[in-house]
Amino acid sequence: MKISQRLSQAVQAKVDRIGQVAILTDTQSSPYALCHQQDLDLIDSLTVHRDPFAAREIAKLDDEGEFRFLKAALNLKRGWLLLLADEEELRQALDLFYPAAVGLWLAREDGRLHVQNLRPKLKRQTGMYRFAHTISDEGAQALVAKECHPENCSKMILWHLDEEVPLKESPALCKEENQSARQIPLLCEEACNHLVSQCRKVAKAEADQAKAL
Repeated sequence: MKISQRLSQAVQAKVDRIGQVAILTDTQSSPYALCHQQDLDLIDSLTVHRDPFAAREIAKLDDEGEFRFLKAALNLKRGWLLLLADEEELRQALDLFYPAAVGLWLAREDGRLHVQNLRPKLKRQTGMYRFAHTISDEGAQALVAKECHPENCSKMILWHLDEEVPLKESPALCKEENQSARQIPLLCEEACNHLVSQCRKVAKAEADQAKAL
């Protein structure tokens, strides 16, 4: 069954949210619609879009006009209503708001989601990022707790430092507790490019500090 068909079935079964996006049915003569979850009581006053690819522009900037480099950050702008003609347009729009999120969710449901721990990913880095793998366990734990905090990213972390070293308990790991059964989770199956970049910075700072001793 196609992803769009499974998504449609889930929505008909009352799944009604992903991240900060509310998923609606039978809205203004459209079978599907999306809006910011905080705008549910303002439907009739929102700016209407009818192209699923409008999601790309909506998701690009926050309400202050700043670029959103993390799509899972809790700063999606408000004031829009996206009307969608069918289940495929629904899938396309959600993929632009939260890239690959629906597919990852379904893969996890099917038991076929591949998760990569942090250190194996860092060891695969080349070029300017090859030094990132030298980050200490302590440095990595602190960095994840900071960068992946719910205030910065709403994704649910599934990975650890490696097979023997789990991530320490922190708000970054408590996101699943706040998930509703009617919500499609935003899954983090491997560290993002932003975190890899930050690992490099911390690793370099650690090396510089060691040299100074």
